[in-house]
Amino acid sequence: MNILFLTMSSGLTNLETSGIYTDLICKFRNNGHEVYIVYPRERRQKLPTEVIHLQGVHLLGVKTLNVTKTNVVEKGIGQVLMESLFQSALKRYFGNINFELILYSTPPITFTKVIKYVKKRNPKAISYLLLKDIFPQNAVDLGMLTKSGLKGLLYKSFRKKEKELYRISDYIGCMSPANIQYVLKHNPEVDPAIVEIAPNSYEIPSQFIEQKRDVSERIRRKYNLPIDKPIFIYGGNMGKPQGIPFLIECMKAVKDRKDCHFVVIGDGTEYPKLKMFMEKYQPKAVSLFQRLPKTDYDTLARACDVGLIFLDYRFTIPNYPSRLLPYLMERKPIIAATDPNCDTGSIAEKNGYGFWCPSNQVELFTATIDKMLASDIEAMGERGYQFYLNNYTVQHTYNTIIKHVDKYSTQTTEYLIK
Repeated sequence: MNILFLTMSSGLTNLETSGIYTDLICKFRNNGHEVYIVYPRERRQKLPTEVIHLQGVHLLGVKTLNVTKTNVVEKGIGQVLMESLFQSALKRYFGNINFELILYSTPPITFTKVIKYVKKRNPKAISYLLLKDIFPQNAVDLGMLTKSGLKGLLYKSFRKKEKELYRISDYIGCMSPANIQYVLKHNPEVDPAIVEIAPNSYEIPSQFIEQKRDVSERIRRKYNLPIDKPIFIYGGNMGKPQGIPFLIECMKAVKDRKDCHFVVIGDGTEYPKLKMFMEKYQPKAVSLFQRLPKTDYDTLARACDVGLIFLDYRFTIPNYPSRLLPYLMERKPIIAATDPNCDTGSIAEKNGYGFWCPSNQVELFTATIDKMLASDIEAMGERGYQFYLNNYTVQHTYNTIIKHVDKYSTQTTEYLIK
């Protein structure tokens, strides 16, 4: 089967790096399918539009304007031109390929013309949306867009594109039950039969790297961390969606605790605020690292005990953070400090691998820390790992998607026989 995957990520050029998309692509490839990826090559890379055959996958890099880390004008024009550039490149380089499956994810919501073009050329192809981001409502939640005024015009334009993307999708894969409920409630024209859970997922590691106690102690000493206390870790992006101001207020509340320690690792637009907090308060129970090489981060994370998840309380959409999976895979329970619409915490509590608290009440966060310290952390971590094995491996996502292709193929064969 020929599979087309449309993406805004250039990180898929290295399939050896595990991720929610790279692992899924490798699963299709390893099951004998031909995978064709189309991704942007931003102007700053100074690379042409071309096809590269790498690790058994066909990669079409399309030269575009800069659409990340650039000014608003270039980013806006680049997004507008993206569809036509992708469509032109597809026609030139993959024009003779018959695709049976078209995969694409949000963000962005601006691939509709490309998908329509491919569907027109391949009428029997199944279009499958991996819904990772509910835009533009998430931008409204964070105050980046409004539903009235000039920004309201942008919102209405984006909302129209969002609905069109849903309309042309044969199936919509959501990350959690709350995601499904939200999509159907706010888009009543969408057929419930086409909406299902296709979760963020990772391939099961070939072997679990169990870090010995003496190694963990050595790692903790390397980063000047206590060796005799439970350590809570927050790792990942530090942008507006993560609600960093609330995280800082939580760190202020725990900065002098003697029964545990907190490690915050990452980078993003909100990182300077954390740095200012550290410089001003000099917290004894909090350590901050801007960024670490992946191998160093993984080693340090294994030396910690509990994973932290933060999301801005203003969200009305139910996010499902991908950072959850590495915690579960490393057998670490979680504390999810989120808005009440997010079901990450409720699912964790229901299945015994974590706790939830609202991301607007510091006192409840500290109470949840106390609750975790009074729990059997190791047993909770093991339950989290088993939940990952039962629900979040890449095989689950692969099976969810491929069953529709197999079903269609079977129906077509039966029709031909008749």
